[in-house]
Amino acid sequence: MSTRHLVLTVIGDDRPGLVEQLATAISSHHGNWLESSMAHLAGKFAGIVELSVDSDHLDPLTAALDDLPGLRITAEETGGELPAAAGQRLTLSLVGHDRIGIVREVSQVLAQHGVNVEALNTFTASAPMSAEILFHADADLLAAAGADVDALRRSLEALSDDLMVDIRRATEDD
Repeated sequence: MSTRHLVLTVIGDDRPGLVEQLATAISSHHGNWLESSMAHLAGKFAGIVELSVDSDHLDPLTAALDDLPGLRITAEETGGELPAAAGQRLTLSLVGHDRIGIVREVSQVLAQHGVNVEALNTFTASAPMSAEILFHADADLLAAAGADVDALRRSLEALSDDLMVDIRRATEDD
């Protein structure tokens, strides 16, 4: 019996019990929930789940997932856990005036510096002393071992005069 690894993407109208419904389907078909990231966005529930399951339970599990009401689930098989990538782990926090294209601009700078985005969380909020909308982003990054973090910071800050950028080397406790 071989173990298969899947990554599920899940979306549906948010309501109580969705995670329990998903977890029950996985565990009742002998799947092992390994890792996940989930969020409530604009009334929708969205999530990504990594799981493992023995080959003989794969088809019944995917059929059960397809039958869950109110959820659209896609499953993609992976090769299992990849070896840890080498390089320096960084955390990025930035805040600036919101505008169309800000995520594209930031991601272009990261790509130009050969930086991989491993996690990205963004939101907008009103500025404390004005009604201006501010864009906030927090990201976990992986850069090459010799990457110039100061040059990366300068490139990001050059995107806009109002962009505040904080990049730190991640510690084992992060």
